[in-house]
Amino acid sequence: MDIVTQPAAVAPGLPARRIDAAGRAHVDQRAVLALALPLMANSAVQIVLNLTDMWFIGHISTKALAAVGAVQWLVLVVVLVLGGVVAAVQTVAAQSQGARRYKRAAQAAWTALWGTLCAVPLFVAAGASSHIILAPFGFDPEIERLASAFWFPRVAGASFGAAVWAMLGFFNGVGRPGMTLLVSGVTAVANVAFNQLFIFSLGWGIAGSGWATTVAQALGLLLALTIFLGADYRARYKSHLTWKPHAGRLGEQVRLGLPMGLLPAADLLGYSIFQMMQVRLGTVGGAATQMVMILTSVAYMPGFGIALAGTTLVGQSIGAGDRDWAMRVGTRVIFLAALYMGGIGVLLALAGPWILPFFTGARDAEAAAAVALGTQLLWLAAGYQFFDGLNLGSSMCLRGAGDAIVPVVLVLPVSWLVFVPLAHSLTFAPGQGWVDFLPQFGWGALGGWVAVLFYVIMLGTTLFLRWRSAAWQKIRL
Repeated sequence: MDIVTQPAAVAPGLPARRIDAAGRAHVDQRAVLALALPLMANSAVQIVLNLTDMWFIGHISTKALAAVGAVQWLVLVVVLVLGGVVAAVQTVAAQSQGARRYKRAAQAAWTALWGTLCAVPLFVAAGASSHIILAPFGFDPEIERLASAFWFPRVAGASFGAAVWAMLGFFNGVGRPGMTLLVSGVTAVANVAFNQLFIFSLGWGIAGSGWATTVAQALGLLLALTIFLGADYRARYKSHLTWKPHAGRLGEQVRLGLPMGLLPAADLLGYSIFQMMQVRLGTVGGAATQMVMILTSVAYMPGFGIALAGTTLVGQSIGAGDRDWAMRVGTRVIFLAALYMGGIGVLLALAGPWILPFFTGARDAEAAAAVALGTQLLWLAAGYQFFDGLNLGSSMCLRGAGDAIVPVVLVLPVSWLVFVPLAHSLTFAPGQGWVDFLPQFGWGALGGWVAVLFYVIMLGTTLFLRWRSAAWQKIRL
């Protein structure tokens, strides 16, 4: 079904617009929620998947939890960079849907799949390079061994995940988030089953978690392609006729998608280095940080679902020829994401002492210390959730407008020149860190999370100001 299914009150061609009796246009909150709620539900499925992985890994050992925490964000950075072509799918599909160029929307999905196929050797090579990538960070030898065991199956097989993202970008862009929810739900259920099979039944340990995700994503891709090639999509989008590779289209999507992938990659690389700092500091800090990161996904992932609705609504408004409406509906989505994430962040901090013990092994000597530290860190995390909503909402609305290069230029210095050095200075005491030329305050994991709080406030404010500048209204794809 399309994004808006209301009868005569909705202006034709513009998503989520309602005309009142006096002829004034309003953002139709019900239409926004009709798109956002399935995307939030899809994100809830991703939360279940993340929490399930953390439960399985936490019951291997606290060191295993810290090891995955050391590389979790770095895995996503690799996927976002090598699979950058997929980031453009939702933007192209949404603008094509708004302009009623339905075949072009389907072609965007196929183009991303061809681009991902070309990148498969790079995924495998990155997966085989774990020791080279992790050696400079000076981890405890056992943690580095566990991280490497998880890294190879997770990264080498990440092309399946990138391909699934391409298909979900198409479904989201054309206003069919229910299909995204179905594919993600099947993938999450399969991931649970494969985790139990590979980690414990077959005795593969932490590597089994990486293989479970890879195999589950391959299953999700098969389901997504089956839906995409079904009668409904063949009839409207000609999905069975648009599969042939087109070098020009591939080049266009790489030029658009690569900076779109680099934006979250730059952000996540900063987080990855931050989390590695906590693991280098000790198992307790690394495990506590990993638990808080995963638990706060309860705010982040549904907030991301709301923000994804902004990509679709802004893209379809631009495709329909009304950039002023794109500004209005996008701003509404941004504030919805910020308010949701801010409220959930406070609730998580209040519930932390009862939730965190569930994710550690009861016999692990370091588990109690990790839970106690995690309880404190959740309050720092709650402090930045509203601004993270501004960050997500603004970046996804800018993506819908095709504004890719300037946001990357804005995020890179804030992440790498402010956040990373500040986190290093606040986390480590003299002699503990990687470099000696920065001040060393030795506040431990609490200091690192103070740096996160400062960073996210800067990031959310910067991207929201870029959105409100309306400079993106001059972009033509």
